[in-house]
Amino acid sequence: MSKPVQDWSARVEELSGAKLNDCYQCGKCTAGCPRGEVMDVPPTRIMRSAQSGDVLEVAKARSIWQCLSCQTCTARCPKNVEVAGVVDALRQISIETNTFSDESLKVVSFQKAFLRSVRRNGRTNETEMATDFEARYFFRRFDVANVIRVGLLGPKMIARGKMHFKLGSPVKDKALVKRIFDKCGVEL
Repeated sequence: MSKPVQDWSARVEELSGAKLNDCYQCGKCTAGCPRGEVMDVPPTRIMRSAQSGDVLEVAKARSIWQCLSCQTCTARCPKNVEVAGVVDALRQISIETNTFSDESLKVVSFQKAFLRSVRRNGRTNETEMATDFEARYFFRRFDVANVIRVGLLGPKMIARGKMHFKLGSPVKDKALVKRIFDKCGVEL
């Protein structure tokens, strides 16, 4: 028996709350995007791909990880389509299906390290997060040059007061943080 085909457009709408078919491709989202000129797939094409169901293809794009989440695209949309929400949904789908590009691996790894730190502490712990990120990224890519570069950068950051080893206290209501992460249901 064959597996049912996933309706990716419906999944994007479910995650983002956007009505994809309200977008009529006017291009204002791309025109206002501060990163639009350097994106491999600009916001207008992201929306068109989401409408047509080519979600897994656009989930491989570097653009969804280059997005600044500034909400300019959403603010400029004459139909009030939640364009930034669609990009967030594509990021989530990209992680869930492991379809992000090799170029985006570093960004994805950093975001996961950030979220793991927040899940554990209720807030970020910079030292823990940086160590987690560098260790996991190294073992995914065996990037020795990056480990050396970052290792040499650490003492400079400490000398300038940019990095602290002081462990912050976790938030008081860690149960609330746990409930938020449980409700999101994303594995890190």
